[in-house]
Amino acid sequence: MPASAAPQPPEPHLTAHAPEPEDIVHVETDQQLHALGNVTRHRILRVLRDGPATVTQIAARLGIAKGSSNYHVKVLAKAGFIHVVDTRKVRGVTELYYGVPDKAIGLPRGGPGQPQYLMRLALADVEAAPAEAEMDMRLKHLRLSPADFDAAVAKLHALHAELTALNDPAQPAADFFYTIYRPHDFRQASEEPAVDT
Repeated sequence: MPASAAPQPPEPHLTAHAPEPEDIVHVETDQQLHALGNVTRHRILRVLRDGPATVTQIAARLGIAKGSSNYHVKVLAKAGFIHVVDTRKVRGVTELYYGVPDKAIGLPRGGPGQPQYLMRLALADVEAAPAEAEMDMRLKHLRLSPADFDAAVAKLHALHAELTALNDPAQPAADFFYTIYRPHDFRQASEEPAVDT
């Protein structure tokens, strides 16, 4: 089937918060972590969000060698993140069209000192964005009560849902990435009494 006539795919996404157990693929194995912890494979998932594609089409859209595209597609398929959704005969050769399942991908939360895959992949895309691309990025150091922190999280979740509802496949790509967290509080550490030894 021609790529232009391919069915519209579902809209998968990476998340640290599961919507519902049946709507999410939980990343639990080393093989799955290995598959997602690579920028090229992350971008292949982005390509497939726009519709099923062959290894050759993926290579052309990402500007990588066909052999590299084939390798990364196989890694993702073996880990269960993509699968063949259609085939087409071209000059006697069967071309495979890969697509994404209708599920979000739930990443494990890294412990202290462990990689935060979602953050690293998002940052890699920010750094690779075209110089002329629209972008708004901010960092604000705050001190919030537990109640205010929870309220901020709820507002961010609401904004995430609002933007998801506005998603239009016919429009240019846009990513929304956010995190609010409690960092090491160095003021608290400095206020602890010294221990004589």
